[in-house]
Amino acid sequence: MSVGESGRDRAVEERALLPAPLRGVSVPIGVVAVLVVAVVGVLYAGHGQPGRVDRWFVDPTDDTVGQPWRGVALALDSLGEPVAAVLLVGAVAVGCLVRRRPRAAVFLVAATVGAVVMATLLKHVVGRTIHGDSNLSYPSGHTAFFTALAVAVALVVDGRRGVVLGAALVGGAAMGWAQVALGAHYPTDVLGGWCVALALTFALARLTDVTARRASRDASFPAPK
Repeated sequence: MSVGESGRDRAVEERALLPAPLRGVSVPIGVVAVLVVAVVGVLYAGHGQPGRVDRWFVDPTDDTVGQPWRGVALALDSLGEPVAAVLLVGAVAVGCLVRRRPRAAVFLVAATVGAVVMATLLKHVVGRTIHGDSNLSYPSGHTAFFTALAVAVALVVDGRRGVVLGAALVGGAAMGWAQVALGAHYPTDVLGGWCVALALTFALARLTDVTARRASRDASFPAPK
């Protein structure tokens, strides 16, 4: 291998969204997350009432917080609404582009949009409801979005395992608490949304890295004319 090729490989490694310490744990985390989404979805498919696990935490069909915490919950909830979510993701993506990291910008948009789309599709498949038959609840789209955003930003900005996993916990817990506190979701809906985001975001990060590495190798060995 030439010095130039070695330098290119190191550059690709340094820009990887999933650094080596995270690659090993991202696969089992993703597998467990998918299993949790599937098992909880099967258990509560077609249900319109909180389950036993939900009732261990709180009565999920009632608002459970007063001021000033209700204001905090409403503020967090608003970040998952369409307009605020688009502005939030757009601002972070523009920041990536300004720093000349277009691949990071594409990944961030794909992770957040993908999490919302996946959660929406699963809601129609599972058919669990809250506050009436028209309000599909599993998994929580707000939780999936905010967790995906937190993980994606952590991967792009830092990438250290502790920071990324901490962002996943804090982001999911914050939005999940808001959804349950406002009576918008059951606790198990929040768990499902969190797991959707973990599985999808880590998978997309790995796919992005593999694609970038292959593109770099192809550029190093252009096809003969």
